[in-house]
Amino acid sequence: MSSPPTPTPGKAELRRSLLAARRARSPERRRADAAALAAALPAVLDGVPDPVCLFVAVGGEPGATPEGALPVLDAARALGRRVLLPVTVGAAPLDWAAFTGRDSLGPGPHGLLEPVGPRLGPDAVADAGLVVVPALAVDHDGVRLGRGGGHYDRTLPLAGPHTRLVALVADEGLVPGPLPAEPHDVPVHAVWRPATGLTPLPRLR
Repeated sequence: MSSPPTPTPGKAELRRSLLAARRARSPERRRADAAALAAALPAVLDGVPDPVCLFVAVGGEPGATPEGALPVLDAARALGRRVLLPVTVGAAPLDWAAFTGRDSLGPGPHGLLEPVGPRLGPDAVADAGLVVVPALAVDHDGVRLGRGGGHYDRTLPLAGPHTRLVALVADEGLVPGPLPAEPHDVPVHAVWRPATGLTPLPRLR
């Protein structure tokens, strides 16, 4: 007789554990992770048409540095890519605006940095070749655990049929057990981690 499946911790417990692991990272580790992500970006974007939707990593998120540098975004610009960044608009789906350099960013809600240029509307995500989504964890079915704000939950259903969805997580963020899923969850196609780069998931199109 096979063993029963291991129970999956609730979302709140998982968030607390994963956020604690982020806070425990040393400044040196954060710099190294950000550099590794920037170095892997050409492979992540290989074969992906513009525009690409990225985000400004802050705090303990993978890609953020203690000095506030933007290595992943700078790498995308150096590759000549057209980059869109999210703009938070209350409880609505994310809006989008172009990233044209550090001077194009200003303070947003929740301690975020957001582009200050013309807004392109929530439907701009439908034309993206790729959307990199912040996440605390992803399971092997592509179910994503976010911070709980729901902004990407409302946004990802607007992505186009050929848009690749990639979750950016810390090295421990790809978890073997199933994560708690809701009917509205849109699975991601791949996971991007500092140490291992891009990992396609079974649902990758």
